[in-house]
Amino acid sequence: MQNNETFPGVLLKICSLPLFRMICKTIESSVPAEDYDQDKFSAFPSLRGYHWRGRDCNDMNSSIYPGRSPKDWDSQQDSNCNGILGFDMEDGLSYEKKFCEGTDSRGIIILGDSAAAHFHIPPEWMTPLNMSKNSFSNLALAISNELDWPQFSMYTGFQNSTIGGWTQSLYLRLRDWNRCNHRDYQNIARNGGSSRNLEHFLKSMTRDQQLDKPAVVFYAMIGNDVCNESPDTLNHMTTPEDMRAYVMNELKYLDMNLPKGSHVILMSLADGRSLWNNLHDRYHPLGQLNKDITYEQFYGFLTCMKSNPCEGWMTKNETLRNLTTERAEQLSNVLQEISTSAKFNNFGLGYFENLYQKVIAKWKSLGGQPWELMEPIDGFHPNQIASAIGAEVIWEELLQKQPDIFGKQNPFNEEIVKIFGDQGGH
Repeated sequence: MQNNETFPGVLLKICSLPLFRMICKTIESSVPAEDYDQDKFSAFPSLRGYHWRGRDCNDMNSSIYPGRSPKDWDSQQDSNCNGILGFDMEDGLSYEKKFCEGTDSRGIIILGDSAAAHFHIPPEWMTPLNMSKNSFSNLALAISNELDWPQFSMYTGFQNSTIGGWTQSLYLRLRDWNRCNHRDYQNIARNGGSSRNLEHFLKSMTRDQQLDKPAVVFYAMIGNDVCNESPDTLNHMTTPEDMRAYVMNELKYLDMNLPKGSHVILMSLADGRSLWNNLHDRYHPLGQLNKDITYEQFYGFLTCMKSNPCEGWMTKNETLRNLTTERAEQLSNVLQEISTSAKFNNFGLGYFENLYQKVIAKWKSLGGQPWELMEPIDGFHPNQIASAIGAEVIWEELLQKQPDIFGKQNPFNEEIVKIFGDQGGH
């Protein structure tokens, strides 16, 4: 089969069109397109707005944004956008001081790839059996969010899912743990993100060491250091030596920007052999009507078009799949070694391994099948169910092994909700 142009080339042409120019510019910068006070927070949902990071409650004042330490205990205004302000008329204490002081409130930040950003192509777009006049009603939103759905994601989701499954994120758990953490989340993830290119969008993260609260940062580059479109895929994977250099440079940057008392968790790479093992003989949505296109054929088509996002795992070549996992394990070993040997001034360092093996095991214990955890259209990403279970797995394991990582459970949560309401997640 002849292929005239690769996907990146097509994308460059799309980005030259006036309609998509702002979207592509936002993708490149990874900061909100609409941000009047330039504090990297926005009152607009998509285009890297509050679907990606906490909603700015005053987009005309750059000193007011989610995650900062309260100014004058927010007796007059809500300087950190957590919805808590004013003072108690009975005792004269500001509510922020009364309910939040000493609770070790903190935010959550994810540095990641398309899995962390929650890449999803709605099945109704490409499943003939399910197509209707409403199939593309969410197209504009999806495009403005880069085909990602961070508002439902494992790390920073806050809205009830409209793409199947349910939303259960680490941010929502951290918020329920301490209501003073409301709106303190940043999803600094990008499609195609890896240890190699994180430096290009890491600076879109915002945290002031003097003014802001500590943060729990998850470093989750789970696949793109071994996944690529090249036919010579093994020679285009990140080497262990380069992995160490990239990650150490990125951790040094974090140490210069995170407030003291923060935590960084390095997530191991995934074992993508589960993709082929659980999907290859199933019908892809494109082939469900006539029972004529399996995932094996779909992966082969992507390879033929030079658009296979992971030649090492999305292939019938078992030897290549095993070699790709071998390299992923080598890179995970680098992360684990860094977590035990490297020391930083402003954050503690931890390591979390085999997330998706644990997610699959938990789902199977509930009577589910592994294929039900995978995105049906691309056959590559974890879906909404996997994301919700993943958040539960991470939260429970870290709370058991590192009980101080999320701060203290706030004993005033019920009072905060009683006075200020639930406020939603954003």
